[in-house]
Amino acid sequence: MNDEITLRYWAAAKSAAGTASDTLAADAPIRLDEVVRRAVELHPGTNLASVLQVCSTLIGDRPVSSEDPTGVLVRPGESVEFLPPFAGG
Repeated sequence: MNDEITLRYWAAAKSAAGTASDTLAADAPIRLDEVVRRAVELHPGTNLASVLQVCSTLIGDRPVSSEDPTGVLVRPGESVEFLPPFAGG
């Protein structure tokens, strides 16, 4: 069993984190709000917390942004994608 959760950052989230991805150790499911808290702790002194607040969030390919993050579980082996709003035309 994979005992990690993969975090992927896109656009402004990638810039704020200074990396495209991180992994979190997890031997059991973790609530999404805890995943976000731990992601921010990995990058102290950055604006990652404020960027993640406006991101759309996917677990695998399932959008979860409209759900309460305290009720969303992320299981070991899953990936969480943080997609900031994109501007463009």
